[in-house]
Amino acid sequence: MRRFTKQENSWMFYDWANSAYSIIISTAVFPLYYKAAATNAGVSASNSTAYLGYTIAIATFILAMLGPILGTIADYQGLKKKFFTFFFSLGVLFTALLAFIPGDQWLLLLIIYTVAAVGSAGANVFYDAFIVDVTTEERMNKVSARGFGLGYIGSTIPFIISIAIIILAQNEILPIATVTASKIAFIITAIWWGLFSIPLLRNVQQKHFIKREPKPIINSFKRLGKTFKEIKKYRALFLFLLAYFFYIDGVGTIITMSTAYGSDLGITPTNLLIILFVTQVVAAPFTLLYGRLAERFTGKKMLYIGIFVYIIVCIYAYFLETTLDFWILAMLVASSQGGIQALSRSYFAKLVPKEHSNEFFGFYNIFGKFASIMGPLLVAVTAQLTGNSSSGVFSLVLLFIIGIIILAFVPEPKDEQSKSQNNHSEWKGVKM
Repeated sequence: MRRFTKQENSWMFYDWANSAYSIIISTAVFPLYYKAAATNAGVSASNSTAYLGYTIAIATFILAMLGPILGTIADYQGLKKKFFTFFFSLGVLFTALLAFIPGDQWLLLLIIYTVAAVGSAGANVFYDAFIVDVTTEERMNKVSARGFGLGYIGSTIPFIISIAIIILAQNEILPIATVTASKIAFIITAIWWGLFSIPLLRNVQQKHFIKREPKPIINSFKRLGKTFKEIKKYRALFLFLLAYFFYIDGVGTIITMSTAYGSDLGITPTNLLIILFVTQVVAAPFTLLYGRLAERFTGKKMLYIGIFVYIIVCIYAYFLETTLDFWILAMLVASSQGGIQALSRSYFAKLVPKEHSNEFFGFYNIFGKFASIMGPLLVAVTAQLTGNSSSGVFSLVLLFIIGIIILAFVPEPKDEQSKSQNNHSEWKGVKM
């Protein structure tokens, strides 16, 4: 089996770098830090969870609006790297700024978090689009899954350091306040993210592009309009995006609001951090397993399995009562979280015209981000109306069901079709 190339490894290593932000800022330390700040300011638990949901919705809406436009412009030769670098730098800078906001300023924390989230998600648009430049269609499932796997493994290192500092501070072993320990975690995240992004910045180049032309912005809008007019030409691609819109909504909502949800259930911050760490460790091999099984059974079939697992997660979440229940829920999420994200990325990459990869990954972003608006809003509104966060998580079942139904109508890429045919032939040859 051919080894990974320098470009493939450099591209995959950005998952190692950026996943520190995903776990420490999006999922673990920052939500708990924010919840504590809001509680100290007199904000109720359900309202602070709701405000976090609204903030995530605002951040994703901003980027959803910018994604296709910036992606279309970035399809010009030499611009993909520049757009990636801008958003990546924005994310790193504002992640570091979180450490300099007073702990009682919960609203300012949410504002800085919004900008950092736009930077992270914006960089991911162009990072995802780079997959067509670093590998072939036949290797996309493996490369994408290994990227997510590296992300889960790599994120555990700054996460362990961060939670160790926080726990030692909580137990007064370190002579610093817990607030200060959390701020150190923000700085660690920014440094880790910036340092390990260097391989991508040095070794990955845009191979598929459109030649520069006069009035690039005007012509980019014209190309975007042409894509909408010719939408029937890309029926499979947009049908997949519609399915993705629904099922990734549930996935993203559970990721970003899991600690706030666990906090509302009465699980201690220390237990939440430990659970999240174990989730990262368990998710790594499962993500790689999804990539390997996709080579055998096709990416589409593995997406079905991932969505089904998340349906079980949402149903089980409604009946959570104990810390053990949350552990079980977290392990279920770990079994499919990385796999469903990795295979969605590679499946979509196989469908897009390579020279227009940024434009179409802009659409991939807008569908994913608009979905991320709907999910947190659904949880936020339901939590406020019922006073119960579990009801909001349970309502996400509908989104997964709609997603899996639409996915059934999406044609498979050519390499996936050949796998299905070969598997079918093998089963026909088996005597029962």
